[in-house]
Amino acid sequence: MKLSRKESTRRRHNRVRRRVLGTSERPRLAVFRSNQHIYAQVIDDSKQHTLVAASTLDPELKPTLSASANCEASTAVGRLIAERSLKQGINQVVFDRGGNLYHGRVKALADAAREAGLNF
Repeated sequence: MKLSRKESTRRRHNRVRRRVLGTSERPRLAVFRSNQHIYAQVIDDSKQHTLVAASTLDPELKPTLSASANCEASTAVGRLIAERSLKQGINQVVFDRGGNLYHGRVKALADAAREAGLNF
């Protein structure tokens, strides 16, 4: 039986989340990619609390983007999430690709966050 794309993504996400857990010392950088936007959150799973968030819908970022569903926009979100995390004193995270393949927009966000100073 062939699975739908959504079901395949959900299964991959569950597989990733079995291994990836955010703690106070090393929170989880979770990425959600929709057709139009990309979202990133730094989450402490032990307290069930979002520490930092950024997306292509961010008022600080939205006017500077020509399109919100490309690698350029993902790079900008990656830089912004890293900048905000470092301000909060967070420099070590674990990466949660959210069931998406580590490719394209998700990879662009991760690479930009690493270049901006986050370690994972």
